[in-house]
Order: sequence, then structure tokens, then C-alpha cells
Amino acid sequence: MSEAAGVSFLAVAPEIALGLGAVIILLVDVARHPGPRVHAGLVTLSLAAAAGLTVWQGAVVRADGASTWFAGMVRLDDFGVVGRGVVVLATALGMLAAWTLVSRLGTRGAEALALALVSATGFMLMAASAHFFVLFLGLEVGSISLYILAGYVRESPRSDEAAVKYFLLGSFASALFIYGVALAYAGTGALAFDEVAAALGEQTVPAIAYVALALLVGGLAFKVTAAPFHSWAPDVYQGAPAEFVGFMAAVAKVGGFAGLMLVLLDAFEPVEEVWQGAIAGVAGVSVLVGTIFAIVQDDARRMLAYSGVAHAGFLLTGLVAGAAAVPNLWFYLVAYTMVLVTAFAVVAVVAATSGGDTSMRSLSGLSTRSPFLAAVLAILLIALAGIPITSGFVAKFGIFAAAWGAGFEWLVILGLVASVAAFFFYLRVIVVMYFTAPVQAEAPGTATARPEVPATIRWLAVVVVTVTLVLGVIPGPLLELLADSAP
Repeated sequence: MSEAAGVSFLAVAPEIALGLGAVIILLVDVARHPGPRVHAGLVTLSLAAAAGLTVWQGAVVRADGASTWFAGMVRLDDFGVVGRGVVVLATALGMLAAWTLVSRLGTRGAEALALALVSATGFMLMAASAHFFVLFLGLEVGSISLYILAGYVRESPRSDEAAVKYFLLGSFASALFIYGVALAYAGTGALAFDEVAAALGEQTVPAIAYVALALLVGGLAFKVTAAPFHSWAPDVYQGAPAEFVGFMAAVAKVGGFAGLMLVLLDAFEPVEEVWQGAIAGVAGVSVLVGTIFAIVQDDARRMLAYSGVAHAGFLLTGLVAGAAAVPNLWFYLVAYTMVLVTAFAVVAVVAATSGGDTSMRSLSGLSTRSPFLAAVLAILLIALAGIPITSGFVAKFGIFAAAWGAGFEWLVILGLVASVAAFFFYLRVIVVMYFTAPVQAEAPGTATARPEVPATIRWLAVVVVTVTLVLGVIPGPLLELLADSAP
């Protein structure tokens, strides 16, 4: 990797595109008060520019090799390119899922779009970081925007509660992370990832470095909803605006795992034998906690939240295998991001007919009320369960194969048992949709009404279901594209 102390706008071009997009949306809204169509055009242009620039970055990396810029703080390599691409994907899908709410919010919809783009900018910066300062900057930029989005619907007390919980616990996690950065500097005298790794490889590792590693992992584990740092997720996922929850969950998980991979596989790679066991323990706890608590949930959003805890455990299972598992980790994040955003979008559409109710009873008889939504949600749940011919199966197989090859057979067996147990709560939803008669909802509205499916949700569902099935049968091209994506 070549190093440069100078400035390269290409190295941060996708972040500039999304940042400028957020500013332009706000300025246009203040000056012209346009309708949702103008906002849609601006968001589309911003995301298209970010995607195009990311592709350009990838071409430059393939031609000239990896490099670092801005005094070694920002990297331009395959890892950062893939991370940016996944964040752009999550944001694009999230905007489709949330567009009904954005249109309904009117002027405030422009602010929500700007917050989403700023959040994506922060998490993209995390994937491109080569220095703890930049990693923390990206973490905070991405997180603070999500805290605001969690409480953006003022009419909902649950939304306010979700925002407060997310902010308070998120602030605590950020404090853990920055304290870990301070201790890492105290133990190694460096903050750039490669310099930290060099210091750890050349000397007897001081105890303070292990404390730093524990705090850094704890702070990032909060973002990826790994147990025991997951307690905020069910309440936030249930209380935040239903249309934005999928984006919030997906983009934070992508950014958080990008940060974990950089910290563990780059900065603390020389002490891999130490952190592998600890990460394996967190993975096992996450899989167990997420699966057990998901089984007993009677609310679709809380069930998906605890499912997310289990999936964080599966991803950590792959992480213990080291750099060799990074392509499989990215594949898992791509597959999970698409399915998660769309699943939350379907639940939000159904909830709109039952006064916001997202309990299992709101899904009863959905196959008769909306065969399209029922079929889409059933396929997505099958993918989350990891059943063959879906991208979820390929993702789990790759993760488990990598962990087994690294000698963590017990963790793979635990993951397989948990995956079998997870069939219960995924299939339970399908049974409710197809084999239960519609019931009257307790909230205003009725669960017997036919949900109105916006055009954006139809497009989102069709594209995601198609890609999910295609990746389940033909995963090779994507895996080859991700082959060199280790940090």
C-alpha cells in the first residue's frame, strides 16, 4: 500500500457526494419548498453520484493499488470501496422503504432525507478509515443522525422513548470507544492502524492494550447489536418510525462491522490469538440470546430486532476466522441488508392499516388481504432463516465454513442448532399470514383491511426478492467481486 501525506478528493469523493446532496436538499427546500418529486430526484442524483464515484475508486485501486491519504488517515483500497458500496446499497433501499413517510412529512421530509444521507456519509467514512480519529468521526456522524431519526415522528410517544434510549446508550458506547482509543495510544504510542499493529508486533504487548481492545470492541458491539450490548435494539426498533427502521438497522450494522474488521484484522491483528476467543464468546452469547428471545416475541419488529442480535452473532462467528472470512462477511452483510430493509418495509405497510400495530395479530390472514406482501415477507423470512436457494443460505454456509476451518467447530455447531431453532419464529409468522383468519386490531383501524402497497415498496420488494433468489443460486460473481476485500 502506497502512502501519501497529500490530499486526494477521489479518496473521499463518495462522502462528498452524499454530504453535498444533504446540503442541497436542505437549501432547495428552504428556497423553493418543492414537492416530493424534486426531493426524490435530488436523493437519486446524490446516491447515483456516490455509487458512480465508488466504482471509479474501485477501478483506480485495481489499476494503481491501495493507497492512504490525508496524512495516512484515509485509505483507498478494496475494503473501503466495498464498504462504501454496501452503505450506498443500504441507503438506496432505505430511501425506497421510507418514501411514503417522507412524502407525508412534507417540509420535514427534506430534513429526514438530509439526516439519512449524513448518516450514510459517516458510516462510509468508517469503512475508509486508516486512523482511530477518522473511525471515531465516522461513528459519531453516522450515529447522531440516527438518534434524531429514531425520534423524528413527533406524534408517537414510543418514538420519543426510542430516541432517548438510543441516544443515552449510544453515548455510553461512544464513551467506551473513545476511552479505548486513548488507552490504545497509551499502550502503543500510535493511532494509525498500521502503526498500532507494528507497535504490537515489535514489543511485549502491555496489559493496557488489551483493556483498550476490550473497550473498542464493546463500543462497536453496541452498533452491531451483539449481546450483551443489544438491550436498546428491541425498544428502538419498535418505537422508531417504521419506515426508517430498516435503514437505521442495516446501515449501523454495516458501519459497525466495518469498524470491527478494521480494529481486529488491521490494528490488533498481531494479537489475533487473544481476541479470537473473546469474539467467539460474544458470538455464541449473541446467537443464543437473539434466538431465545426472538422465539417469545409477539411483535414483528421486536422479533426482527432479536433476530438481528442472532445475525450479529453469526457475523462474529465468521470474524473469528480472520481476514480469510472477510469476503464472506461482506456477502452476508449485502444479503442481510437487502432482506432486513425490505422486511421492515413490508411490516410498516401492514401496520399502516391497523393504526401502527405491528403485533403478530396484525399479520393474520395477510395472504388473503394482500397475497403479494405475504409472499414477499415469506420469502424474506425464509432467507433470514438460511434455507437453500436463498442468499441467506449461501451467506451462512460461507461464514460457518470459514469458522470451522479456523478451528471453532463448537461455535459452528452452536450456530447450526440456533439456526434450526430460528425456523420456529420465522415459520410462525408465515403460519400466521397463511393459516390464520384476519382478526380485529386493538388499535384504531382494522387488521382485516387490505393494505395499500405504494409503488416504491412494490419496486423494492420485487428487486430484493429477485436478487435474494438469484444470489442463492448463483453467488459466484458477487463472491469473486469481494475476493480481495480484506483490510
